[in-house]
Amino acid sequence: MKIKITADSTCDLGDELIAKYNVGIFPLTVVLGEKSFKDGIEIVPQDIFDYVSQTGNLPKTAAGSVDGYTSFFTENLEGYDALIHFNISSLASSSYNAASKAAEAFKGKVFVVDSHALSTGQGLLVLKACDLAAEGHNAADIVKTVNALRPFVNTSFVPDSLDYLHKGGRCSLAALLGAKVLKLHPLIAENADGQLIAKKKYAGSIERCVRTYITDLHEEYRTYDKTRCFITHSSADESLVELAKKMVSELFDFKEVIVTVAGSIITSHCGRNTLGVLFIHD
Repeated sequence: MKIKITADSTCDLGDELIAKYNVGIFPLTVVLGEKSFKDGIEIVPQDIFDYVSQTGNLPKTAAGSVDGYTSFFTENLEGYDALIHFNISSLASSSYNAASKAAEAFKGKVFVVDSHALSTGQGLLVLKACDLAAEGHNAADIVKTVNALRPFVNTSFVPDSLDYLHKGGRCSLAALLGAKVLKLHPLIAENADGQLIAKKKYAGSIERCVRTYITDLHEEYRTYDKTRCFITHSSADESLVELAKKMVSELFDFKEVIVTVAGSIITSHCGRNTLGVLFIHD
């Protein structure tokens, strides 16, 4: 069975991995004022930073439509027996509902997975599906396997600033001011249902907080899938990324540590200098 793997652009895999694994990408939409842009095609994160700096407002983001997914599935199914599509968490977007509705027209050839994650938390499941497809598993078995793995994907990150979260209504003014005064950085994590929660708080510089964050991950997850790990960031300082890479290499035993930059959809909600270490644990 020849299987095509596709995903929403929120998987943040980057051009190199997308090409390597031949992943089809459905671009979600970023809206700046009156203009709409396709994530990863017509807009880059710097455009987000410039827009927020100039207007004081966050961009809006839009989910995919049923018609959009129908056209996308039709195009990507050509030459394949089945297609598996991964959506950003259904608690973060209505894209999963639209994709599921579109899939009904393909008579069992299109499988839609609610990743219960975002960014490379979603991407980890995408690449796991690619691995399984390359091993010759059929589409139904791949979907069953990745759905079972969803609760074990560590999707977490530490933002440098709460400004974007505050502008997006996910952080109160009091919390924003308190964080600035006390230099607090929350650990934002996705629970097993795909809901973002503030898991704990770190104090000090972002470098100090990232050190503690990665140390905590090492303490919490003693056993894990060693295939790959992502260090994903929103245009973070190079020194912060290098710090994360060094610590992950020293504390963990992943076969592959991949650094990716968050796309425009994810950047719109977290802001610059946010960093996460994402992997599948046991």
